[in-house]
Amino acid sequence: MPTARLLPGAPVAEAVLADVRTRADRLRTRGVQPSLATILVGDDDASAGYIRIKQRQAGELGFASPHRHLGADAKQDDLLEVIAGFNADRDVHAVLIQYPIPAHLDYDAALQTLDPDKDVDGMHPLNMGRLALGMPGPLPNTPAGIEALLAHYEIPVSGREVVILGRGATLGRPLALLLSQKRPTANAAVTVVHTGVPDWDRYTKRADILVAAAGVPGIIKPEHVRPGATVIGAGVRYEGRRLLPDVDESVAEVAGAITPRVGGVGPTTVAMLFRNAVAAAERATA
Repeated sequence: MPTARLLPGAPVAEAVLADVRTRADRLRTRGVQPSLATILVGDDDASAGYIRIKQRQAGELGFASPHRHLGADAKQDDLLEVIAGFNADRDVHAVLIQYPIPAHLDYDAALQTLDPDKDVDGMHPLNMGRLALGMPGPLPNTPAGIEALLAHYEIPVSGREVVILGRGATLGRPLALLLSQKRPTANAAVTVVHTGVPDWDRYTKRADILVAAAGVPGIIKPEHVRPGATVIGAGVRYEGRRLLPDVDESVAEVAGAITPRVGGVGPTTVAMLFRNAVAAAERATA
């Protein structure tokens, strides 16, 4: 029977979004409506669904949410033109380029043309550099959400050993930078390991906090976890509409605390996107 304490993301997201709502209300008293623009390229149903979720959340928070949808046959110049338009629009404070985009387009090249101060995902090279140097700027959403989740549930991080299985640019690497910084909610000893390491479980079994970010369904099993450790399931893969997490459900039998299969880091990721967006509006109108 599962014994681990569950760490759902919804209460964390609610607290973050309550702060976002207060900040958005404060902006509106100054005549400023915060704005999050979205760009969708192609006809992927999942991506369209994510855009609808973000637009609905934007409406609930009082954000404007201009949107551009380009067809699957759009050219790189078409995408760059839309980005340039949002860059130049002073009423647009943050921009989201929904990923993935069609394979014939270059997402990284498009991202580099985005105004870094409007980069709501925190993934522009300049913002990744800011993160590496500990400078203020928009943070990658999922790593920031994980830090907030650990802080919300008062999971000790400072001085503890955090092991991240996965080195991706959107999660593993920026999370390592974030949690190793000198702050009360970070300041950890962080190890990043990946599935190309033959004995990767040698590292995961010693972790106080284990973050699964490999995108390999069921890769983390009870024998890979130190009893009593905190386990954050951040990596997923989809098989059709079915979500397949990195962490096998049986891990709850040995972990001390664990995120649920559904509703763990997902809600916090969306909340951090809006935290970045309202911060962008504040900076632009200061």
